[in-house]
Amino acid sequence: MSSAPALRLADAPIAVAPHSAPAASEWTDETVLAGTTVIADGPLSAAAAQIDHGAYPLDIMAGLGGAGALGVHLDRHGTRVGLSIAAMQAASRACGATGFLMWCQNVCGLYLEQSGNPALTGAIFDDHAAGRTFGGTALSNPMKAFAGIEPILLRARRVPGGYRVNGMLPWVSHIGPGQYCGAIAGVVGAGDTISHEIMFLLRCDRAELRPCPQFSGMEGTSTWGLRLDEYFVCQDELIADPARPFIGRIRAAFILLQCGMGLGVAQGSLDSMNAVEETLGHVNQFLDDRPGQIAAELAELRARILTLAESPYDGSNDYLIDVLDARAQTSELALRASQSALLHQGARGYLMSAAPQRRIREAHFVAIVTPAIKHLRWEMARLSREILPADTREGGRA
Repeated sequence: MSSAPALRLADAPIAVAPHSAPAASEWTDETVLAGTTVIADGPLSAAAAQIDHGAYPLDIMAGLGGAGALGVHLDRHGTRVGLSIAAMQAASRACGATGFLMWCQNVCGLYLEQSGNPALTGAIFDDHAAGRTFGGTALSNPMKAFAGIEPILLRARRVPGGYRVNGMLPWVSHIGPGQYCGAIAGVVGAGDTISHEIMFLLRCDRAELRPCPQFSGMEGTSTWGLRLDEYFVCQDELIADPARPFIGRIRAAFILLQCGMGLGVAQGSLDSMNAVEETLGHVNQFLDDRPGQIAAELAELRARILTLAESPYDGSNDYLIDVLDARAQTSELALRASQSALLHQGARGYLMSAAPQRRIREAHFVAIVTPAIKHLRWEMARLSREILPADTREGGRA
């Protein structure tokens, strides 16, 4: 999350070995996972510490895009949401920040494709899905606003030919000069009340980007404060008007795709536990959350998530509750696994340069990024609440 000092680190690109990227028609499940794993085990693993401290890995993201890891979840490329989650897990196993950037890129691609707007589903969409251009998502505040947790921060007024938007968002990730993101604004009508919301593609070159405070990790995600002053949204930039039905349609996929981050952080933590088992297993046997237990829970949760990924646009409440629960369990497993990895490694894992130390911070991010664990539980409670018949609520009898 690029603070001003971190931006200086990001000026130097991360070296990525040249490779011949397959064409989109060659994005088979096997080639996508193999290409992602080569990048994850090679240049991404080598750069993970730099990324944690502020290097923005666009070269690596371009490589992942060329391998198909940023486009296979889209309808145009087979709606392979499970494959997208698996690719994100492989990358997050090496670097949670890059896994998060993949999610930002993936959901922005989802917005473009599902918009149905011809201006957003042509060349810009193809470039985005292949990692030739980059864009993120500014939906943290709107998602919480729709849940009744906080007010919506961007406000729009209808004008000839479109809308004018004003407001400030405190942090938006995977954006920068020449990039873009999906955003939502409340439309102000008569009496300054919000009539509905619009969703639009926000071009960063027409917005003010403000450096964020320094975070405890994940600094390489290019996270900025974003301010709009009389920002004009034309019809060609509209993703949805109104926005709520659109969000209702894609919400499960939006949340489910995040699971790749947590699965990867948990898998990387398991790797760190296994790395010291031969030398420290005799004493580590007295710890909770041992490698065998974490591995079994990870395999079970992954299988459950991949089953849910077979129907990402199921609109039922039961399905959404299952997605929310799987996402919450992914956060909880990442937290437990990362803490256990640090305890298994002992002092060597407590070094600031150690992978377990980094994964502790990555796991906390997985647990607080929207929707955070508390937000997920809030939504599950709301959806699970029993709705009583009107006569029962009013004290009547059947």
